[in-house]
Amino acid sequence: MLRKDEPQRWGICHIYASYNNTIIHITDITGTETIARTSGGQVVKQHRLESSPNAAMNAAKKAGEIARDKGVNAFHVKIKAPGGQNGPNNPGPGAQAAVRALSRMGFKIGIIEDVTPLPHDGCRKKGGRRGRRV
Repeated sequence: MLRKDEPQRWGICHIYASYNNTIIHITDITGTETIARTSGGQVVKQHRLESSPNAAMNAAKKAGEIARDKGVNAFHVKIKAPGGQNGPNNPGPGAQAAVRALSRMGFKIGIIEDVTPLPHDGCRKKGGRRGRRV
């Protein structure tokens, strides 16, 4: 738990949450130095469970323990979905579970920001004039 007299050492928690996996990457406040990096695939056996909230929670706990050992006790969170031209713009099921797990571990959560890449009408989207016919 974060005590009142303890100084806050901030880090940035980058959470990439797709429908296939959840990757948690903790850096220092500048974003250049990696402190911890885990994914849903490191904590579950089956491929289909990599994106589950349970896997994201366990991965966040694993990353949080490493970060705590290195002295970080507060995070700004950046959540990213696949986005771009063809990916979905909403994050997968693991994003919320990962943030909740970090907050339950006693870390102070600062800003929660969505950094999903959005296209500004670049290349033409695949599928042709009449779209994908199913």
